[in-house]
Amino acid sequence: MSARQVTSLTNPTVKAVRALHLRKEREESGLFLAEGLKLIGEALEIGHTPRILMFGPEARTLPFLVRVAGATEAAGGEVIEVTRDILEKVSRRENPQMVIAVFAQRFGELAALDPRSADCWVALQAVRDPGNLGTIVRTADAAGCGGVILVGDCCDPYSVEAVRATMGSIFAVPLFKATVAEFIAWRASWPGSVVGTLLTASVDHRAADYRRPTLILMGNEQAGLPPELAATCDVNVKIPMRGRADSLNLAVATGIMIYAATG
Repeated sequence: MSARQVTSLTNPTVKAVRALHLRKEREESGLFLAEGLKLIGEALEIGHTPRILMFGPEARTLPFLVRVAGATEAAGGEVIEVTRDILEKVSRRENPQMVIAVFAQRFGELAALDPRSADCWVALQAVRDPGNLGTIVRTADAAGCGGVILVGDCCDPYSVEAVRATMGSIFAVPLFKATVAEFIAWRASWPGSVVGTLLTASVDHRAADYRRPTLILMGNEQAGLPPELAATCDVNVKIPMRGRADSLNLAVATGIMIYAATG
C-alpha cells in the first residue's frame, strides 16, 4: 500500500475534507464524509469507492485497510496517512475513528424510480433533524424499502450527523429529491397506495389498506403534513397515543408505518 503522509492541518486536502462538515461545501463538491473501517468496507462491498481515504498510523497494518486502500487507488482516489490530531480535527471528535473517507453523493431521478421494484417506499417532507433522517434511512434499509424521497426543504442526508445515524445504510438506500410541486405531479402515477399520517385522521394505522407498492408519506417534525400533501394521499392514518405523550418522534413513527406497510 502506497500512502502519502500528511502532518499539517493546513494541507489543502485536509482543509478540503474538514470543510465537508459545511452543507455549502458538500453541495458544491457533491462529496461527503464517512467514518470507520467497517462502514467504509460495507460501502466498498455495495460499489461505492472512496475518493479520498484518510487513516491514522495505528490502522496501517490492518488487512482490510490494505484492501480498501488498493480499491481507492485503483479507482484513481487518494490514500493519505495522517496524524491522530488531524483525525480529531477532521472528525470533530476526541476519540476519532482510525479511518475516514470521502465519497461521492448519489441522488436518483424520480422519473427513473420503479415503484414496483419494492413493496414499500418512504417520502419525507421538510424533515429537519439529521438524526431522524439517518435513523429513517437505516430503518428503510432494514425493512427492505426501495428508497427514501426527500420532499421540499429537508436537512442534508449527507451531513456527518445523518451519515453516522444511518450506520452504513446511506450506501444501500437510494435517495431522491423533489420539490413539493414535483412530488405532487409525480405521485399522480403511483400504482399502489399513498399513505400519510395526521393527528386529525380517523383511520387507525393498522386498519389502512396498504396496497403495494405502498408509499409512506411523513411530514415535518413540528408541523406534520401540510394540507396540499395530505390531500394527495389515498388515506391518512393516525398512530394511537395511549399515554400522556401526544406525539411520537418522527423516526419512531416512520418505523411504525414502514412495518405496518410491510408486515
